[in-house]
Amino acid sequence: MKELNTLENLCFRLGAVLMLVGAALHVLFPYTSMLIYGIGTLMFTLMQVRTEYLGRDITIMRLRRQQLLGCCCFVLALVMMSMQQHQWGPCRRQEWVVALTIGCILELYTSFRIPQEMKKRGI
Repeated sequence: MKELNTLENLCFRLGAVLMLVGAALHVLFPYTSMLIYGIGTLMFTLMQVRTEYLGRDITIMRLRRQQLLGCCCFVLALVMMSMQQHQWGPCRRQEWVVALTIGCILELYTSFRIPQEMKKRGI
C-alpha cells in the first residue's frame, strides 16, 4: 500500500472527524451539519483514493474495492442528505442514514482485514 505523508494523513483524520461531527449534528442543525459532513467526506474520500495498492494479491485488491465502495456510500449519503434538506428528489426523509451505515460497515471491515491480510502475506 502506498502510505500517506504527514499532511495527507492529517487531512484524512480531520475528514473522518468532520464526517462524524456532521452526522451527529444533523438533528440540531441540518444545513450546517450537511456542510460539515460534506467537507469531511471530500477530505476523507480523496485521501482514501490516494492510498493505492500496488501489489497483485487478489484478496487485498478485493478488500480495496470494498473500501472504495464504502467511500461511494459516504458520498451517496451526502447527496441523500442534500435531497432531504432541500426537499427535492426521491429521498426526503432519513434515507441517508442507510447509505452512511453501509459505508461505515464496509470501512470498518476493510480497516481490520487489509492489515491482517498484508501481515499474513508478509507485505
